Amino acid sequence: MFDLSITKLLVLAVLGLVIFGPDQLPKMARQLGQGLRDLRRMADKARTDLQEGLGPEFADFDISDLNPRSFVRKHLMEEPDGMDPAMLGRPRHPMDSGQMPPFDIEAT
Repeated sequence: MFDLSITKLLVLAVLGLVIFGPDQLPKMARQLGQGLRDLRRMADKARTDLQEGLGPEFADFDISDLNPRSFVRKHLMEEPDGMDPAMLGRPRHPMDSGQMPPFDIEAT
C-alpha cells in the first residue's frame, strides 16, 4: 500500500530522531502505534456493524466488493461463472494470442 522499503524506514527513523530527539521519539512512536490500533479497531467495528445491520440475507456479501478496483475486476474482467471464453468469441485474455499491446506515444 505505501511501498516502504528498509531504506525508507531507516530514513524516516533518522528524521524522527533528529526532529523529536531521543527522549521524545519512543513516546511519539508509542502514541502513533496506539492511534493506528484505535483506528483499525474502529474500522473493524464499523465493518461488523454494517454486516450485522444488513441482516442474514446479505451474509455472503463481501465488503471488499465495494472497492471500485475489485468491483470492476470482478464484474468486467472475469468471465461469468460456467462461461467458456470460446463461447464469447474472444480469447480469455487479450495477450493470449501472442500479439504485442498497441503503443501510443501520446497516451503515455
